[in-house]
Amino acid sequence: MYDVVILVEEELSGPDAEQLVQLYGGKPEPVRFHVVVPCEDAQAQVEASLAGMAGTELFGAAGPRYVPRANDEIHQAADEAQKAVDAAATAALERSVARLRSLDREAEGIITRRPPVDELVDYIQRVHGQEVVVLTRPHVIAELLHVDWSAQARRHLGVPVLHLLEQHQDGPTA
Repeated sequence: MYDVVILVEEELSGPDAEQLVQLYGGKPEPVRFHVVVPCEDAQAQVEASLAGMAGTELFGAAGPRYVPRANDEIHQAADEAQKAVDAAATAALERSVARLRSLDREAEGIITRRPPVDELVDYIQRVHGQEVVVLTRPHVIAELLHVDWSAQARRHLGVPVLHLLEQHQDGPTA
């Protein structure tokens, strides 16, 4: 079995799934795809947003104060937001895996709140992956500076890393 780990920025579209299957269709051995879908850490997002908006008004000049009711409400809002984020990421993963399976390919995957390349490094070891495909929208500046996911993955992995640009149903992303 030839295992390919796919790090996606967004849900795998039908044309993207077809492109991947065609790309690996000539392998003499069966190919299994492993999809990694990153999702946001809602707690960190809520805390960063509140700190940015409130500044010293929330924390005062003496530093943070414990405000039980406000703190509980913040944590409850973050928990609810995380459930929604996780549900959306799980649904995107399920649809991505289903698209690959509909093309008669073995596929599975995970969602992660960890930094995507960190998860990729661990996941490829767990599944004994032989190759990585990073599928993203164009990120010209990040690619130019070699800080995009594919460049990071190449620095941390000992396997080939292919960077593909996501396609819409109507064709490639402009």
